[in-house]
Amino acid sequence: MPRFTVHVRNEWLTVPCKDATCSIKWLGFEALKRYIKNKPDNGGIQHIKDVHFGVKRCQGFGLLDNDDTIEDVLEDNDFVELAIEGDTMSQDFIPSQLGTSHLYLYIDNHHYISLDGNSLTSTDLVNLGKGLFKIKLTPEAEQKVVQSRELLDTIVKENKVVYGITTGFGKFAQTVIPVSKLKELQENLLRSHSSGLGSPLSPERTRMLLALRINVLAKGHSGISLETLHSMIQAFNASCLSYVPEKGTVGASGDLAPLSHLALGLMGEGKMWSPKSGWADAKYVLEAHGLKPISLKPKEGLALINGTQMITSLGAEAVERAEAIAQQADIIAALTLEVLKGTTKAFDSDIHELRPHPGQKEVALRFRSLLDSDHHPSEIAESHRFCDRVQDAYTMRCCPQVHGIVNDTIEFVKKIINTEINSATDNPMVFAERGETISGGNFHGEYPAKALDYLAIGVHELASISERRIERLCNPSLSELPAFLVNEGGLNSGFMIAHCTAAALVSENKVLCHPSSIDSLSTSAATEDHVSMGGWAARKALRVVEHVEQVLAIELLAACQGIEFLRPLRTTTPLEKVYDLVRATVKPWIKDRFMAPDIEAVHRLLVDQKVWNIAGPYIEKYCMEYIPESRPSSPTAFALDPPPSPRKRVRLE
Repeated sequence: MPRFTVHVRNEWLTVPCKDATCSIKWLGFEALKRYIKNKPDNGGIQHIKDVHFGVKRCQGFGLLDNDDTIEDVLEDNDFVELAIEGDTMSQDFIPSQLGTSHLYLYIDNHHYISLDGNSLTSTDLVNLGKGLFKIKLTPEAEQKVVQSRELLDTIVKENKVVYGITTGFGKFAQTVIPVSKLKELQENLLRSHSSGLGSPLSPERTRMLLALRINVLAKGHSGISLETLHSMIQAFNASCLSYVPEKGTVGASGDLAPLSHLALGLMGEGKMWSPKSGWADAKYVLEAHGLKPISLKPKEGLALINGTQMITSLGAEAVERAEAIAQQADIIAALTLEVLKGTTKAFDSDIHELRPHPGQKEVALRFRSLLDSDHHPSEIAESHRFCDRVQDAYTMRCCPQVHGIVNDTIEFVKKIINTEINSATDNPMVFAERGETISGGNFHGEYPAKALDYLAIGVHELASISERRIERLCNPSLSELPAFLVNEGGLNSGFMIAHCTAAALVSENKVLCHPSSIDSLSTSAATEDHVSMGGWAARKALRVVEHVEQVLAIELLAACQGIEFLRPLRTTTPLEKVYDLVRATVKPWIKDRFMAPDIEAVHRLLVDQKVWNIAGPYIEKYCMEYIPESRPSSPTAFALDPPPSPRKRVRLE
């Protein structure tokens, strides 16, 4: 018999349906009957037949027709919202956020990443967040988890006094808890610590957070039971994701508040999201997927919430997106240089050998690979070959120096994030081979906090210099192009305010780049008297990266528009391919039109790394032909079809 979970005001109600040919209207009335049944005042409803309501899917928030039959529009165990006419939406209902979740629904797909606590990468974690893989444990990890748990069971059995296992927490570390109340101790820990505020993390980011916590527990130093860990994996694989507010962590003793919210949903309390249900009460979401709430054993509550996983999971996304936009920034800047009729002399390899920072040499190489006239003839470059210009403005000439340090910063931060991803950050740590637990401070978030503050400062510079190039494209006294890149100026404003948008984003970044990790406020009655503030470091690093992507999207649009005024001259082959990619998404500006969708469409190209996928193979091929030491063993390794991984980078060691 099919059944449905219906949200009415502040309650979730399970409604069985014997006849799937009944209408949506029937389902609504059945839910109303159950709602008013135990209400002293019938919930304020006097005559149920007089109630007018609408029924909407929780996921996608699509309105259903009351006359449709249930079997035509719903599937068994669907979640729906009943909105009564005249009511405001209930306080605890969280509508699905359209356009924010693109998780894959697994039916027959069985692609897995095996977690052992030692080998997960930031790239893997982002892919797990996107729903590209399920997860499982390696046999070695399972064995370590079992051994660690056996030690804790022995400690409890022998009534030993050990912090967090048989005692309270923080200021209550000296308070011994009776064995009969150890389960309640762990549950109370999660409930009291679930005190975060703000918007929930997106489903993708919550998947990353859950996957990373599982990976840390898989190291076998936290004392989690294999049963509980398997329950977490089952929830991850079904994309049953807890409501995790983004604010509330100070980043020492770990990300206590967000990780508590993450664990609370697994206990069947609070809210939870799945592709099937949208947002609903956690117990209903778990039940709809055939999952049982976890039942905490001694120390397991603490094992679930000690650590830097929110800082690190958001940091992994930030550094991956930073790497992608840094690669594409070189391509966009090269296109702008072509449009502004700049010279390639500043990218000569001999110049950069005299200041051999790896990132600087890498950027100069990319510019040469895209603009080398012998390798890629350019009609635009040929048109001004004998002009009297000696050198370009810094925003073009100094790209290797400015973009270069961004690359080196990203590489530095990525190393720290990948180390943190595979680090045990619990307390106390369980050492099964030594037969003891040891209290320490691995939960402190200073490492990822400092690194992500540095990432924000570094990657921001891509937007800062890009905004100046946009100014040069739009200013006719600097570009030899029509003002604001549009004909009939005055009647049309062209890119005038798009440049203002870029300037506004750069200005916001200046504030966001102020380091959060230089702050510390004593918490937990001075037990936690120095904290990292890493949660905000991660969140603002992500925002900075997004702003950088958006500014570069505006530059890419402007550069492509500039090419329109240089036609019929053509640029180099790889840059023409980039132009074609943009024009397949956004048409040229003949006259003013609604611009925001164009910017967002090109931003999406950059987020999906399509600019790199188009131009990257030409960069790789150039390296193969012109730099012998970078030549791969396989002659087809740099074939143009298919393109290489968007994460592959050319390094000059």
